[in-house]
Amino acid sequence: MNYLAHSFLSFTDQQIVGQFLEDFIRNRDRFSFPKGIQDGITLHRAIDTFTDSHPAIHEAKKVFSPLVRLYAGAFVDVSMDYFVANDLSLHSLAEWKAHSLHVYQVLNTHHEWLPENFKRMLVKMEQDDWLYNYRENWGIKFSIQNVLNKAKYLDKDIPVYEAFLDHKDLLQQCYNDFFPDLLAHARGINALLQVEN
Repeated sequence: MNYLAHSFLSFTDQQIVGQFLEDFIRNRDRFSFPKGIQDGITLHRAIDTFTDSHPAIHEAKKVFSPLVRLYAGAFVDVSMDYFVANDLSLHSLAEWKAHSLHVYQVLNTHHEWLPENFKRMLVKMEQDDWLYNYRENWGIKFSIQNVLNKAKYLDKDIPVYEAFLDHKDLLQQCYNDFFPDLLAHARGINALLQVEN
């Protein structure tokens, strides 16, 4: 899952912070954060583990693996944010906009906990409203290109976005089969975390 899904699958403001931080910190540093942020880190990892093992995600990876092989999972994660952002059973468009603005506000409020490389990314994320604009084809195209640009061993011109467009119906079905299971799993993990608090 990518940024929008991780933010949506957070149940407190501090969990939002932890969910975003997980990819930017070393494992040994996780215990230096407040418990609520640690819970977000734990939740992020549980979401990733569940996602990687789900049959619908294995099916979705087949769209990208002929082009990018082991990087297929990263492009599935980005693609799933498109379907989350367009899932009006979760939020209306106005609610998705409000969610995006709330996430930026939360992250800025917890500025002291953010590493410098994340702070730089957050400026761009907020300026271009990445979270809300994942619902647009151009928003996902931008995100896919971002992954290509960061990947050390991939040509920057691989037609990954075109594969996304060509297989959008299949990827939508994979999302439909997957996301309700993930949502239930995240709620279960959160309930366990609340018992510990």
